[in-house]
Amino acid sequence: MMADLSLNQSASEANFGKIALRWLLYALLGLFALYYLLPLFVMVTTSLKSLEEIRTGSLVTLPREVTFDAWKTAWSGACTGIQCEGLRPYFWNSVLLAVPAVFLSTLIGALNGYVVAQWKFKGANLIFSLMLFGCFIPFQVVLLPMARMLGLMGIAGTIPGLIFVHVIYGIGFTTLFFRNYYVTIPSELVKAAKVDGANFFRIFWSIFLPLSLPIIVVTVIWQFTQIWNDFLFGVSFSQAGTQPITVALNNIVNSTTGVKEYNVDMAAAIIAALPTLFVYVVAGKYFIRGLTAGSVKG
Repeated sequence: MMADLSLNQSASEANFGKIALRWLLYALLGLFALYYLLPLFVMVTTSLKSLEEIRTGSLVTLPREVTFDAWKTAWSGACTGIQCEGLRPYFWNSVLLAVPAVFLSTLIGALNGYVVAQWKFKGANLIFSLMLFGCFIPFQVVLLPMARMLGLMGIAGTIPGLIFVHVIYGIGFTTLFFRNYYVTIPSELVKAAKVDGANFFRIFWSIFLPLSLPIIVVTVIWQFTQIWNDFLFGVSFSQAGTQPITVALNNIVNSTTGVKEYNVDMAAAIIAALPTLFVYVVAGKYFIRGLTAGSVKG
């Protein structure tokens, strides 16, 4: 009887320790979440305040009176503030840039990964290694040669020129993603398709592409985030009328003309970040699944 009581007491103490440790872990995670979400909270609340309330109030307080004037100014512009042009045209420039660049780099990366993983040829490993090396070349190294190339092609300072830059720079990453995913697909499928008379593209479109949804999601999220948030290529290879939203945001925030409108700055920063935030909220779980899908083999 005494032994049973001791065992029950030990089990209860062990369960209590596990529960306490779990709640402690939850509390720590909650503190970290609050710490990382605090800047976003400050940005949102500041964007909803008037300039007078910002000057007299505190950063971490809720707005006494919610106003969306700063959002309207950040989006459409207002000549009475720090700028006469808002983010709207630059937002659509980024859309026109990101959508085709993501599509093209994903498609080319899928074809490259398919070839490297399933259609071995002499020098395939060398080519793949060189493409991997290209992933780690700093942006600053390619600025001058890329500017020269865009000038020779006649697309310098244009949105097609920016699309070309991002497609070329993203091919290494997209090829890596698709190659690591396609090596997990049994090669017997390719051999069986060849026996049935399927050619290179038929096998790709009918077998590999339908199986590629997880890695396509990963690639799209990765490329869209990189392209949308890019500043260096945007400021280097664009001109007035073709600048992406990150360049416009930098111009607004660093403007020194007139009164500094912090609420407009915060609203502009949130508008610029909303597309990537939306993509991660909607497809974030698929991003993790896709990354781990090709980690078993290769």
